[in-house]
Amino acid sequence: MIFVTQETDAVQIVHVDDIDPTEVAPGIVRRRLPATAWARGWVYDFAPGAQWPEEDVHETEERYYVVSGEFIDHGRRLAAGSYVVFAPGSTHRPRTETGARMIGITLLG
Repeated sequence: MIFVTQETDAVQIVHVDDIDPTEVAPGIVRRRLPATAWARGWVYDFAPGAQWPEEDVHETEERYYVVSGEFIDHGRRLAAGSYVVFAPGSTHRPRTETGARMIGITLLG
């Protein structure tokens, strides 16, 4: 459900779990959040033992916040509350042993 105030796109409000999930790989689902011309957002839920299927290459800056569970990324264990920033051209391949949820933002060129 998206709520737009004053008949403009100035404010978009959603409840993340109301967005239909799409499976992107075994054990990984994505929910696309409302986007603007400057950034797009998403939520990923990883089942226990899931790993991103290939090396993720960032054309632009990307950030994510670990909401729950624990990710392993670049050899580091990232608990809930961790915030990660990737510069353009960087890569990663996150995985989890416990299951986890992240909220991410990709800045558009």
